[in-house]
Amino acid sequence: MFTGIVEEFGTIEAIEDQGDALRLTIASDITLSDARLGDSIAVNGCCLTVAERTDGTWTADVMAESLAKTSLGDLAVGDRVNLERAVTAEKRLGGHIVQGHVDAVGEVVRRTPSEHWEVVEIAMPAELGRYLVDKGSITVDGISLTVVEAGETSFTVSLIPETLARTTLGFRAPGERVNLEVDVIAKHVEKLVRAYTSKEN
Repeated sequence: MFTGIVEEFGTIEAIEDQGDALRLTIASDITLSDARLGDSIAVNGCCLTVAERTDGTWTADVMAESLAKTSLGDLAVGDRVNLERAVTAEKRLGGHIVQGHVDAVGEVVRRTPSEHWEVVEIAMPAELGRYLVDKGSITVDGISLTVVEAGETSFTVSLIPETLARTTLGFRAPGERVNLEVDVIAKHVEKLVRAYTSKEN
């Protein structure tokens, strides 16, 4: 489990194409400080497992399912990615509950800059729309964000200077793909309500 508070940028050092899978090697500092084999690290919001590590890099396997459901297959050597270690019991939950299980891939539609912040509109598959509400939570490339305006097929978020400087949303251009994870609590509520109403009928 994660909080959606990005700890650092990582850099893609190597990509090994295995046909139906990829091996990503990522250079990082903070996330490597206490990383052990088998630990979970979120890469652009996708939970990956440390399979190998050196003093400056770690390697993870990305299976076909993850390649189909996320934007990790778009990555190239030299790209920067958002990294976050799994949350510990004593850590502050500064964002919201994030599983690292990407629901769908969205696309940056437009960016509207202001003097001190920037509004970004992101398109999403229509089936995710029911989980978003104004002022609710959404995870974009592993970043816990507050929805400004929730539409049926897109939503907007307002980015403060800290988010612009410390995450990949600072430089994502219109047309680029991003990983989306909706609030898991909304999904649980939907399932419980559906079961309850079906019994009434």
